[in-house]
Amino acid sequence: MEPRESWAALAAGGVAGVCVDLILFPLDTVKTRLQSPQGFRKAGGFRGIYAGVPSTAIGSFPNAAAFFITYENVKSMLHHGSTSYLTPATHMVAACLGEVVACLIRVPSEVVKQRAQVSPSSSTLRILSRTLCHEGIEGLYRGYKSTVLREIPFSLVQFPLWESLKDLWSWKQGHVVDSWQSAVCGAFAGGFAAAVTTPLDVAKTRIMLAKAGSSNASGNVLAALGGIWRTQGLSGLFAGVVPRMTAISLGGFIFLGTYEKTRQLLL
Repeated sequence: MEPRESWAALAAGGVAGVCVDLILFPLDTVKTRLQSPQGFRKAGGFRGIYAGVPSTAIGSFPNAAAFFITYENVKSMLHHGSTSYLTPATHMVAACLGEVVACLIRVPSEVVKQRAQVSPSSSTLRILSRTLCHEGIEGLYRGYKSTVLREIPFSLVQFPLWESLKDLWSWKQGHVVDSWQSAVCGAFAGGFAAAVTTPLDVAKTRIMLAKAGSSNASGNVLAALGGIWRTQGLSGLFAGVVPRMTAISLGGFIFLGTYEKTRQLLL
C-alpha cells in the first residue's frame, strides 16, 4: 500500500470506530448487564446506561485505526500473486491479524468499560485506579485471550462475508458498490457473525467481570463456557444475543459504511 492509502485507512478506521461505539453504547451496556453473573437488575438494569463511556471514547479511535491499517496492509500484501479462489482466505488472515493488533488497545478499554457498566455508581477513573492498584497492568489485560478468541472467529465470518456480498452486489449492478451499499452488506455480515459467536462473547464478559482469584479470573475460556453451560444451559450461552445482534448489525452498517465513505473522501 502507498503511504496515502495507509493514512486513509488509519483515519477512516478511527472515525468509523468512534461513530459506532458512541452511537451504540446504550445497547452494549444492556448486553453486558444481561451477560453479567449477578443478573441484569443487580448489574444496574436500565440505570446509568452511559456508565463507562469515557473509556470507550478514549479507546475507540486508536483501536479501530489499528485494526484497519493492519487489515488493509496485510490484504494488500497477500493479494499480490494470489488467485481469486484464495481471496476469502486473504481476507480471513488480514482480519485475524488486524484483531490481534487491535485487541492490544481494545482490551484495557473494554475491561474498564464493562466494569463501569455493571457498577454505574463508580466512575471510570475510579475503576481504572482500583484495577491498577489491586491487579496491576495484568488486570487491564484480563480477558485478552478470550477477547482474541472471540474476535478471530467473528472476523473469520464477518469480513469474508462482507467482501463477498460487496463483490456480488458490484457484479449484479455492473459497478463498484456505493458506501451505503457497503454499509448494508456490513449489517448483514455483522449480524450473522454476532449470532454465531455470542457464547464466546458471554465467556469473555464473565472473565472480565470475575473477581480476582476466582476460577473465571484465570482466563480459561473453555472452563468459563463449561460453567455457564452447567449452571444456565443454552440460554446462558446465548445471553444478550438479541441486543448483541442488533448492536452489531447497526454497528456493521455504521462502522463499515462510515469507513468506506471516509476512505473514499480521503483518497
